[in-house]
Amino acid sequence: MPEPLDFNRHAHDWPNRAASRLVETPGIRWHVQVMGEGPPLLLLHGTGASTHSWAGLIPILAERFTVIAPDLPGQGFTEITGRRDLSITGMARATRGLLDSLGLEPEFAVGHSAGAAILARMSIDRQLAPRGLVSLNGAFVPFGGAVTRLFSPLAKVLTLNPVVPQLFAWSAGDRASVERLLKSTGSKVPEDSLALYQRLFSCPRHVSSTLGMMASWNLEALLADLPRLDRPLLLVTGENDLTVSPGDAHFISRLVSGSATKRLAGLGRLAHEEDPGRVAEAILAFAGRSGTPVW
Repeated sequence: MPEPLDFNRHAHDWPNRAASRLVETPGIRWHVQVMGEGPPLLLLHGTGASTHSWAGLIPILAERFTVIAPDLPGQGFTEITGRRDLSITGMARATRGLLDSLGLEPEFAVGHSAGAAILARMSIDRQLAPRGLVSLNGAFVPFGGAVTRLFSPLAKVLTLNPVVPQLFAWSAGDRASVERLLKSTGSKVPEDSLALYQRLFSCPRHVSSTLGMMASWNLEALLADLPRLDRPLLLVTGENDLTVSPGDAHFISRLVSGSATKRLAGLGRLAHEEDPGRVAEAILAFAGRSGTPVW
């Protein structure tokens, strides 16, 4: 039977382990990594990932920023101990609570996929006021057609069935299955990252929270509010992203005044894992243009 992730037992080889700390807020026991000196910069990973996905990016950004990178509620080593709210607004409120507990106010924020949607929600709702936001293959646009009508109810059913996360975690023991899943995003991640994804997907709690996040996701409401986003926004896309069309970034850029797009050739959905140096260059260049002192 797959066992739950435990920080003390399973994080000995976690990327950037020396930067890890455990932080309690009401209803959540957070795993968060804090590294570097300079203006605070918040990193939020995407659905089903964890801080490990920033393994190569955090040290680069930490040369100029105080980087704050949490595992989202229920994912990685972050445990939900109270009421479970995995919606965009719920995740936004929880992240605000973590920042308050840390006493850090981000001057810059970077989110991958669903993490970008959470950051946009926080900024629109005045829970965050960074000088600039970077979206890495951001998930802002709802899936179309029948998928929209079926996906969320299906995810809710899967989440409510306690057997499903156990079965998924059991199947994640097959490394080839995890590798196929990641390749389907259009990215080829490093071998050590692949092994860590396998560890995450083998944890029923992580799987259950990932499904719960999918079931609770309401992108229609966020999309309607995006024109109210008044922060500089850079939409970075990997041209090989097979999950979200890179063309969505151009649609979003027309909704958000003053936004810009940047396409990274040869990279997929997990561009920040494939080539953290190139992603860091885009972030640092944008931060400089947005008035954040990084040089």
